[in-house]
Amino acid sequence: MPLDLDAIYTDLHRHPELSFQETRTAGVITRELAAIGLEYEEGVGRTGVVTAIRNGEGPVVWLRADMDGLPVEELTGLPYASTARGVDPAGTDVPVMHACGHDMHVTALLGALEKLQASREEWSGTVVAVFQPAEEYGAGAQAMIADGVFDRYPKPDIVLGQHLTPLPAGTIGVRPGTQMAASDGLTVKLLGRGGHGSRPHATIDPVVMAAATVMRLQTVVSREVDPREMAVVTVGSIHAGLKNNIIPAEATLELSLRYPDDDARADILARVERIVRAEAAASGAEQGPVISTQHSLPPTINDPASTARLTAALDAAFGQGTVIDPGMFTGSEDVSWFAREAGVPLVYWFWGGVEPQRFADAVAAGTVSKDIPTNHSPYFAPILHPTIERGVDALTVAAREFLA
Repeated sequence: MPLDLDAIYTDLHRHPELSFQETRTAGVITRELAAIGLEYEEGVGRTGVVTAIRNGEGPVVWLRADMDGLPVEELTGLPYASTARGVDPAGTDVPVMHACGHDMHVTALLGALEKLQASREEWSGTVVAVFQPAEEYGAGAQAMIADGVFDRYPKPDIVLGQHLTPLPAGTIGVRPGTQMAASDGLTVKLLGRGGHGSRPHATIDPVVMAAATVMRLQTVVSREVDPREMAVVTVGSIHAGLKNNIIPAEATLELSLRYPDDDARADILARVERIVRAEAAASGAEQGPVISTQHSLPPTINDPASTARLTAALDAAFGQGTVIDPGMFTGSEDVSWFAREAGVPLVYWFWGGVEPQRFADAVAAGTVSKDIPTNHSPYFAPILHPTIERGVDALTVAAREFLA
């Protein structure tokens, strides 16, 4: 029997799991791989799954899908909405949702493998399918590489992948060159001197230090980066203190930085560090701040020749106008570690999941940013059709294009 992709997707959506905790998700994947007739390996990079279709001589194509959820409480109201909860790395109980489409990524890759397995007489080569954990931590690809995935499976001639995004369903977005930004996640610990809230003069207040630092960091992009260039400096969290009449001894900021290339990365990191240290000094801190890197992701760069080839194949399959240039995304991905490690081309594209008329109405009204939920929103929910079909077919067409 063919895979019931609707049921697979809604099941995955209802039961998301946090990064490196995707054990149930892996179980769903292996169950469906067995139904297709494929052997597989579990526990690669802790919770990842890998399978291969070896079909004679020819190129080796790697297809990748990520599979982790996010600590977001779902507000879509869908009948298959998630009510799941999980425990994050800090030990906090949190809601969990597939707010970035990884459930759709898994569903599409399973559907593509089913099609490729059924059409083996029409192509030759090897397809390696990688179901990767912990993309949201920027750690899953490196974990699978460290676990020896390149030692146990044929190395790729090309790495392919796709990501759901708020474009009209049926649309595919891809561009040559930098498709997604590089990223660093920083933790900044500002060290002050705690004391009683009634005696601020006897303290070095890290809350005020943190507030000044947050505001000054906004000038990196607004006043120090050429307006024609792309950069993002976001302070995503700030934590300090436990009670209103106690000035704490430290404050912690968590930063997300984005840039298009390594030169910009070095420049922004230097500017951020300069400001953090200068604000601590201006506050009279007796100890310098502690800056640590939680993750570092390279830019996602599409090979130009391979991208042109894929675009032509997708246009031929779906019709001219289906493929658009979506511009560079300021989000970041860890898929490129596979291509970088193997020294081969990467092509990574986006496909839409928004009901087309709804998207068109929002464009006409100038309300896309308000009315069309984006990735990581508690309202993010693609329509099932034709989103599933286009995701399956895009991966299948792409794989076939680079196989013999």
